Amino acid sequence: MSDIILYDYWRSSASYRVRIALNLKRLAYKTVPVNLLTRDHLTAEHLNRNPQGFVPALEIDGEMMTQSLAIIDYLDETRPEFPFLPETSAARQRVRAMAHVIAMDTHPICNLNVVAHVIGLTGGSDTEKSAWMRHFITRGLTALETMIARAGKGAFCFGDEPTLADICLVPQIYNAIRWGVDMTPLPLISAIGERCARIEAFEKAYPETVHTATS
Repeated sequence: MSDIILYDYWRSSASYRVRIALNLKRLAYKTVPVNLLTRDHLTAEHLNRNPQGFVPALEIDGEMMTQSLAIIDYLDETRPEFPFLPETSAARQRVRAMAHVIAMDTHPICNLNVVAHVIGLTGGSDTEKSAWMRHFITRGLTALETMIARAGKGAFCFGDEPTLADICLVPQIYNAIRWGVDMTPLPLISAIGERCARIEAFEKAYPETVHTATS
């Protein structure tokens, strides 16, 4: 089997998800940093990997893959050890719904490219940018807190093992703390974040850990 190569930016939430997934599957991979601050993602070389100019891109099994959730689905389909979804269709739907609250409804409008464009159009400042981030992250996490509570008791978002929902949640917790979101009203999410932080697969994927290793 060929080497697995992750084209990655250390602070990207989408890249963070894929790092967690690779680690949970115990897959060894090489990291190639793509520095968003120096616009490496817009070079012809990276656009050849991902026409959107986003990270991550994952080279695996002779293919170049993009879109974090699609990559994670592929890993789960081809490497069934440590499944990311529960067994029943109804339970899988609930886990996917939790994951989508973050990956499809919260993360896209809190993407720095999106926020920078909004601030540019409105003439806002860093104060407005931070307020935007806190507003939408708080809204998403508040809804997810209720969904977790309704799912019943468990150490993680759904049950007693990390799932796709936790893979998506942990990077958003990182962003919430970065932007000063008040986590006090989110006790379930805070507890899940603390549990995940003690798991090696999540710890190794942590942005500052990755940044230190690649800088």
